[in-house]
Amino acid sequence: MISIDILQRTAETLMAKAAIEIPDDYLAGLRRCVDTETGDLSSFVIQAMLENYEAAKEDRRAMCGDTGVPRWYVKYGNEARVEGGPVAVEAALRRATAHATHSVPLRPNRVHPLWRTDHNNNCGIFAPEIDYAFDPEGDWVDLTTVHKGGLFGSDYRMLFPGDGIEGIRRFYLDTLIGFGKRGLACQPAIVGIGLGGSKDACMVLGKQASCLRVVGSRHPDPKIAALEEELKELGNKIGMGAMGFIGTSMVIDCHIEVGYCHTGGMPMSVHMFCLSSRRATARIYADGQVKFRTDPEWFSDYMRRTGVEWPGLQTQAAE
Repeated sequence: MISIDILQRTAETLMAKAAIEIPDDYLAGLRRCVDTETGDLSSFVIQAMLENYEAAKEDRRAMCGDTGVPRWYVKYGNEARVEGGPVAVEAALRRATAHATHSVPLRPNRVHPLWRTDHNNNCGIFAPEIDYAFDPEGDWVDLTTVHKGGLFGSDYRMLFPGDGIEGIRRFYLDTLIGFGKRGLACQPAIVGIGLGGSKDACMVLGKQASCLRVVGSRHPDPKIAALEEELKELGNKIGMGAMGFIGTSMVIDCHIEVGYCHTGGMPMSVHMFCLSSRRATARIYADGQVKFRTDPEWFSDYMRRTGVEWPGLQTQAAE
């Protein structure tokens, strides 16, 4: 049984880590941009951000004044049991969010859409968001917090099957150029693309692709992996660099996730996880052990399964 107190303490630690410490994979990708960036102002911005990250870590202060909108991704191993059950988990994550808003501190960005009511703790109706996933084995719970910018950096379009790869390329470039010219995202960024699913699932897949996969990871389908590489290179050839200045470092990496969709359409979403790529993960075991890491390990073969049954679970279902 996983202690709810350990879970909440871990969640509070994750909130601070996400706000202050840049994940190693993104940091390595940004450092590679220093060597390849051709624009003077873009190079200056990248170097300034690297120095800012070091100062934030040394001073234990948030790396960006706008700390985004905190959200949670929770993955349960099939044998995991938590003291108080799922309702206690949600309460603990809301408490951790509220406490971290004051202790880190985080900017209290959450308000009511109409009345602009602000509880000064990043909590409210459907806030913070909590998404769930499951794994067929294990007695652990993975907690991942992501502090993603909550204003822009996302777009959606319903393509048709006949649009094909060319249509995907066109919408991808339209989106990146629009974001760069209008200042709707902070580059260099990890770009996530959702292809397929229902309209809402398409948006979810794209956001998770941008926020929950590490730089350098590739989709297990070789053709999709090749498209990820192609779009990454294509995004860095549009003439934009850091923060929209002239340059060659718009995209740190491009990740694509797909879902089966209606036969008559091909939904597509594009999301940019800004240059303050704030995420942190921990696995909590039943014996109280906690292991922190920067790779959420969110997408698995189980999550991407295409069949009705999952090997190993068919026998249990039959029994």
